[in-house]
Amino acid sequence: MLSFKECTLDQLDEMFGLKPLPLRQMPVLQTWLDGQNEVSEQERGYLSLLQEYLQEHVEDWNEQELAMHFIGPMFALVKFDYERKFALFAERPLNGVVEGIEMGGRPDGLIATGYRLPGKPYFCFQEYKKEKEPEGDPQAQVLAAMLVAQEINEHQFPIYGCHVRGRLWFFMALEGKEYGTSDGYIATREDVFDILRILKVLKQVIIERIKREA
Repeated sequence: MLSFKECTLDQLDEMFGLKPLPLRQMPVLQTWLDGQNEVSEQERGYLSLLQEYLQEHVEDWNEQELAMHFIGPMFALVKFDYERKFALFAERPLNGVVEGIEMGGRPDGLIATGYRLPGKPYFCFQEYKKEKEPEGDPQAQVLAAMLVAQEINEHQFPIYGCHVRGRLWFFMALEGKEYGTSDGYIATREDVFDILRILKVLKQVIIERIKREA
């Protein structure tokens, strides 16, 4: 089985005939990033506290500490849940067969249908403490997980993803053989409010998808 941790972008592109696109040519990703959702004053106040903590420690935290002190609270603020129809899961196994190749791993985060156990995955997430030269390729690991998620969902809709390198957040989308990645959003700057907005838009996209499938 091909492990997500072993994947590189060149390998995935060649193996599956994938086509990386610039943001301007990936409407599904651009629409997500441009989506509107209110960030309340209360949320801004809480984010400012999280951001201050990140600014003080981002160079010192390891991956688990980054997840515990900043990434986790960010996702908790969005509360990925809707009538117990989907949830945010951590380090759950995700396996599947993509064009005859068995692939699998444990993404750091996974938004999927289900309440106690993940079902259909909609969003895959990977985080790394180091912004330069991390162990492995987080972008490729997320893309590999997204490919499996796409197969599980029988290519019925786009799959979303995100990888974090220290203070930098990169959002991704996969549709068919094409994928795109955003520029980095810097969580120690005003971008932190955009990061929350984008995550809230993602929640609404998933809710609308689940309603259509009901």
